[in-house]
Amino acid sequence: MSKKKDLSEIRNIGIMAHIDAGKTTTSERILFYTGIIHRMGEVHDGNAVMDWMDQEKERGITITSAVTTCFWKKKQINIIDTPGHVDFTAEVERSLRILDGAIGVFCAVGGVEPQSETVWHQADRYNVPRIAFINKMDRSGADFEHVIDMINDRLTKNALAVQLPIGQEDSFEGIIDLISMKAVYFDKETMGLKYHTKNIPDELLETAESMRNKLLEQLSEFDDILMEKYLEDNEISEADIISVIRTGVIKHQFVPVLCGSSLKNKGVQLLLDAINNFLPSPLDVPPAIGTKIENGEEILVQPNPDGPFSALAFKVQVDKFVGKLIYIRVYSGSIKRGDPIVNQTTGKKERVSRVLQVHSNKKKDIFDLNAGDIAALVGPKDIKTGDTLTSGDLNLFLAPITFPDSVISIAIEPKTKADKDNLDISLRKLEEEDPTFRVSQHKDTGQTLISGMGELHLEIIIDRLKREFNVQANVGNPQVAYRESITNQVKAHGEFIREMNGKGHYAVIDLKLSPLKFDELKPGEKNRFINSVEPEVIPKEFWKAIQNSSLNACLDGPLMSSPIERVRIELVGGKFNEVDSSETAFSIASSIAVNNGLRKAKAIVMEPIMLVSIISPEDFVGEIIGDVNSKRGRIEHIRSSNQKQEITAHIPMSELFGYSTRLRSISQGRADYTMEYLKHEKTPTNIQEKILKKVRGY
Repeated sequence: MSKKKDLSEIRNIGIMAHIDAGKTTTSERILFYTGIIHRMGEVHDGNAVMDWMDQEKERGITITSAVTTCFWKKKQINIIDTPGHVDFTAEVERSLRILDGAIGVFCAVGGVEPQSETVWHQADRYNVPRIAFINKMDRSGADFEHVIDMINDRLTKNALAVQLPIGQEDSFEGIIDLISMKAVYFDKETMGLKYHTKNIPDELLETAESMRNKLLEQLSEFDDILMEKYLEDNEISEADIISVIRTGVIKHQFVPVLCGSSLKNKGVQLLLDAINNFLPSPLDVPPAIGTKIENGEEILVQPNPDGPFSALAFKVQVDKFVGKLIYIRVYSGSIKRGDPIVNQTTGKKERVSRVLQVHSNKKKDIFDLNAGDIAALVGPKDIKTGDTLTSGDLNLFLAPITFPDSVISIAIEPKTKADKDNLDISLRKLEEEDPTFRVSQHKDTGQTLISGMGELHLEIIIDRLKREFNVQANVGNPQVAYRESITNQVKAHGEFIREMNGKGHYAVIDLKLSPLKFDELKPGEKNRFINSVEPEVIPKEFWKAIQNSSLNACLDGPLMSSPIERVRIELVGGKFNEVDSSETAFSIASSIAVNNGLRKAKAIVMEPIMLVSIISPEDFVGEIIGDVNSKRGRIEHIRSSNQKQEITAHIPMSELFGYSTRLRSISQGRADYTMEYLKHEKTPTNIQEKILKKVRGY
């Protein structure tokens, strides 16, 4: 058995940002300076360690979150490099769910860009402590102070510099550390491996002293001891400041802002120091919250390596050499090769055959994992993303991970009969890996439909089918992934009373279906089931079957076979027979009742609405707004962003096909945009009629 680790020495962190802010380049430098790699790769050359997929190398973007482990000054740092493109937001979501801290990377020119806001608010949802790193200080147009102003304006009021750049753009040559009040310069010959400190240049000393006083003032607001020392002009040590910053970060009272240029090898070693000094260990964050299976009572899962084992599976990957990899975050206890585990989500027992420490796409066998670790298991077959894994003596659920709905679909079919079986198997594997990728069959045409978060998402999926799985397929044109809902409250009756194969089946169900508003649903909740009957009406052993069947019946709407959402299903009555009633009978009766109710409840079509952020020079703003209005869009706000205008709007997905070409035409190629899924909304009546005519073929 390996020696238990000191949890205070572990940092589980993520690197998050807008696309092209320099996340992967920063990760690459971290690996170089910590000795994990001896030659730095570059994103633009397609040889970055953390971007290992062929598609990532070719496109110069991160598609899948990459996990690695490194060590800096005796601290173990588990890093997840997350994608910046909104089509792969699920990778950010599942990573932030299990991390203790994060680095928000910002471009010194672009500042807070649309996807910067998205990932920052994702981290808000999971209460992840953060530090900010303003990268690309060497770029033309770099403006450190402006980016901090943007962070405070758009993300948090608590951000303040703990470093200052020495020069900007071409003249960026070093960093002033406001904690030690020293200037740091990086050696070009050793690619920044060596750096040395000097006194702060005279021309910057006054600015540095002013910023340090501002820093101490803000820190003293949430630390009485520091305030007393500051007001009485007593000596304040570096250790004092670091300790208060750390407390402020962990309590979400302070976001320290650092700067550098990862590409030019400046500032990353100081960033590593900040990770150690400011970001929390597993002991510093609140314990994970579990729910007891037997009674729904909440329980705190303490990060104790000697306690019972519990972990969350946050990622599944099918590796062509190793097989199925289950990435887990261990919250308590330990696990080693050969140990049995229980998947509490399914109730199935499985066995761990291998435990792997992962470095991007490379794996290393290790003996065991302890509380606080992030690594991968091999052996379990039936584990999915979000499942809770425990030892047999701990029966609880950890909070699952919620993912956004898919918004776009395409029909796919094998090119040859030989490809059919391979296509089905490959799609199942991809669906298992990616919680935002869906595979379904169209009820009327029998076509296989694949759904995802955007055109790029599905483009990558199809490319992976060809390269990784050797499957050739024909694909149709992208289509919007619609949903259905209801507008009326109705009562619904279903019964299944018959004899089959000499055995009787008896179940009678009465339901009440009513619509729910978007803001009445919990995160990740599509529909709600309420049981209002007593055991003497329908025995308890049939309740779960009724609930599961009722919710499953909502996967096939009455208008266009799309999933039904925002429906409250209440079990209000029924009948049973002590001899002939069974789970099967009540499942069938429930499905019949829901289908009857949906047909009576005046179903409607709901379309996906996208949050679109457009950044454009001022010259084109008027025409862009006019174009957004013509697409049934609703302008939310317009704000200045570094000599450009940022327009935020809500636009139906159906109006956005080919929008990149349209926007380039309007702006002479000078505007850019991002979009992300917001929610499904009721489709206007005239649009719904057109959709249904198209679906029904007339």
